[in-house]
Amino acid sequence: MHIKDITFLKALTDISRIAGEEILKIYHDESQFDRVDFKADDSPLTLADQASHKVIEARLTEMSPEIPILSEEGRDIPYEERKAWSRFWLVDPLDGTKEFIKRNGEFTVNIALVEGNEVIMGCVHVPVKNITYFAAKGEGAYVKVGDARAEKIEANSFSMEDAGLRLVCSRSHMTPEVEAYVEQFDKPETVSMGSSLKLVLVAEGKADIYPRLGPTMEWDTAAAQIIVEEAGGRVIQAESGELMIYNKENLLNPYFIVFGQVSE
Repeated sequence: MHIKDITFLKALTDISRIAGEEILKIYHDESQFDRVDFKADDSPLTLADQASHKVIEARLTEMSPEIPILSEEGRDIPYEERKAWSRFWLVDPLDGTKEFIKRNGEFTVNIALVEGNEVIMGCVHVPVKNITYFAAKGEGAYVKVGDARAEKIEANSFSMEDAGLRLVCSRSHMTPEVEAYVEQFDKPETVSMGSSLKLVLVAEGKADIYPRLGPTMEWDTAAAQIIVEEAGGRVIQAESGELMIYNKENLLNPYFIVFGQVSE
């Protein structure tokens, strides 16, 4: 990891927190909170999504004008242009818009740096709790609560045969496939959660497994994936067992499984 990249990581935590502050302004403003539009796929779009996108795009461009940005709320960028990128920022300005609308606090700001097809740096910020998770390849994974000192996090070590494993599932996207997956374990405990918080729960050892057998996009997972991996866990494609990759022609993720440190 280059010195410049480590500087990037510190900047990402700052940018994500600033974006989180913009989100909270709208979250706590009744006159703006209920202004919700819908995209072509019927997914919700709030003023908070747009405000967060604007501040992240401006700050990243100022910091690294040579690195392109792919954001959920940005313009559509043809694959013919994207495939030539050696590096790019992959951004979800507000992951968990449905949770934002429900006002349950389970939404995040996600920013990742992708090199080739691999995530090498990521930051996930939880605005309501002012908690920031971050990681860079080969540097470990950390959590920072407010202005406190960052602390290193590690995923749990366990066997798939253990009773009482803790599985985290999507609060808004539970599927029959996930229900069937959970049933294969011995007396599992299930926890529902929104946004990329499901991945970071595995990273910090508060859950053992997160099966996502439903649709997600690359910007939903990239930042949290590097945090899981640097905490000792893995994020793999459900069918092939291969690692998740990024900047594909189709930005839709395959189904995937997130898990901690599995012992034999």
